Amino acid sequence: MQTEALFVGFAGRIGAGKTTAAQYLRSKYGFQYARYSQTLRSWLGPQATTSDRIQEVGWQVMAGGKQPELNARLIAELDRSKSATIDGLRHPIDHHSLSGAFGPSFHTIFLEAAPEIRFDRKRSRFATFADFRAADCQPVEAQIGNLMPLAAATIANEASLESLYKSLDTCIVAWDKEKR
Repeated sequence: MQTEALFVGFAGRIGAGKTTAAQYLRSKYGFQYARYSQTLRSWLGPQATTSDRIQEVGWQVMAGGKQPELNARLIAELDRSKSATIDGLRHPIDHHSLSGAFGPSFHTIFLEAAPEIRFDRKRSRFATFADFRAADCQPVEAQIGNLMPLAAATIANEASLESLYKSLDTCIVAWDKEKR
């Protein structure tokens, strides 16, 4: 289907469905898969092991002015000749770095879902809703909402997986047609 490589980044709050959406593009369309937390782990090693620790380290990177370096490392992992999906944009710098690297071939999708739905999806990680809210309010998560106006598409992900997949397919088909 695709004539030129597409690069799709996913943004949204914890539990919005970023990983599910990115993995769908990988499995259905053969996209490469990159994830900010994986890049952090490979860059910083043992200090970035658990999800909670990744949030802390991610904030240290962001607050320390190293987000452009994190983006450069993630971009360097990708083969520019093949479509890719990037999981976990958290800051407008991420969008701007990817857009700068991939130009009009890059699109951000912002996923939304109510906090209760997102918590239900993450029950295995969080014992209580209060624990979930505490993680969702960490400083590293504070800029996520600023990605919504930069997104090429916003998808309300509160229904079935099939509904999410249909919305993703619609985006990919439209963006592929633009490239022709």
